[in-house]
Amino acid sequence: MKNLEKYISEATLNVREDRAWAKTLLIEVVHEMKGDSAAKRDLGPMATKYVENLQRSNEQLVKLTAIIQKQTNSNTELSAEDKEELYDMIKE
Repeated sequence: MKNLEKYISEATLNVREDRAWAKTLLIEVVHEMKGDSAAKRDLGPMATKYVENLQRSNEQLVKLTAIIQKQTNSNTELSAEDKEELYDMIKE
C-alpha cells in the first residue's frame, strides 16, 4: 500500500509539473501569434500540442481520482486493469 501511495504522489506531482510547463509555453506561443499570420501558421501546431498535453494531464488526474475513489469505497485491492493504468500514467 505504501508503494501505491508513493506512485500516486509521484504521478500527481508529474501531472502538475507537466501542466505548469504546458500552460507557460502555451501562453508564450499565443502571445507570439497575436496579429501575425505567419506566426499563427508556424506556431499553431505547437500550440495544439500544448493543449493536447493539458488534456492528457486532465485524463490522468481523472484516472487517479477513480483509482483513489475505488480504494476508499471498498477495502479490496486494485484490479489488474487499475494497476496497469497507474503504471501507464507513471511511464508517460
